[in-house]
Amino acid sequence: MTQGAVSRQIRALEDHLGVELFIRRRQRVVLSPAGTAYLEEIGKALSIIRMASTSLKVNPDGGVLNLGIVPTFGTRWLAPRLPDFLQKNPGITVNLTTKLRPFDFAGEMLDAAIHFGAEDWPDTERLHLIDETVIPACSPDFLAGLSIGSVEDIADAPLLHLATRPDAWQAWFAVNGLDIEVPASMTFDQFATMAQAAAHGLGLALLPEFLIEEELRSGTLTPVWNEANQSIGSYSLIWPTMRKNHPPLLRFQQWLSEIVVEKESVAALSEQKDSRPH
Repeated sequence: MTQGAVSRQIRALEDHLGVELFIRRRQRVVLSPAGTAYLEEIGKALSIIRMASTSLKVNPDGGVLNLGIVPTFGTRWLAPRLPDFLQKNPGITVNLTTKLRPFDFAGEMLDAAIHFGAEDWPDTERLHLIDETVIPACSPDFLAGLSIGSVEDIADAPLLHLATRPDAWQAWFAVNGLDIEVPASMTFDQFATMAQAAAHGLGLALLPEFLIEEELRSGTLTPVWNEANQSIGSYSLIWPTMRKNHPPLLRFQQWLSEIVVEKESVAALSEQKDSRPH
């Protein structure tokens, strides 16, 4: 467009709004305070339009799924399975955003999020994925230096804590019949770093079983207590109701549902096998 055409469009917009958006000073044109405020608001909408247009041009037969994930679940549970989804849905691009705190669907332009917890978010729907079981674990050498014969002995050992679950150890002790106040000690912001600290002999960590499957197989970590306990919540896929018909999200929901059903079927067969007379 020519400079004159742009000027006419600006004038037409100002006439339509009844507000002066630009201040004209001789040969210079600068935004007015009202124009600056207006730009901040419409910029969000223009960003959405730009992203949607780019996605459509790059991927006309698929679409984009903007997915929020909690880091540990995303790297240890979802990431190994994600190639299967992309292979079955070659037209879809998945963008991942990690976050430790609850996601804000209104402000973060996410189609869905995988999150841990039991809280109900307004105007959302959810698909339950897996329940979490936790187990105390540490390095074999560190365990060799301890004398663990009871839950009380675990309470006397150095305990590692997760910042987002400050009461996890206390809840675990309560489930195992011990009502105590757990003192504060070394704290981590993610399960992965806490697991590494436990593997290097810094203390006992209460960790989800799915997170440390490889470490348990390799012997980097060893269970301190043989019985795993149900955690305080579960992992779910959560999405805003207004996004429920987004095609990439529908395919992702279907794919996750198939995984969950398959996992439940395997678990049921395992229980039936264990219940047979020996």
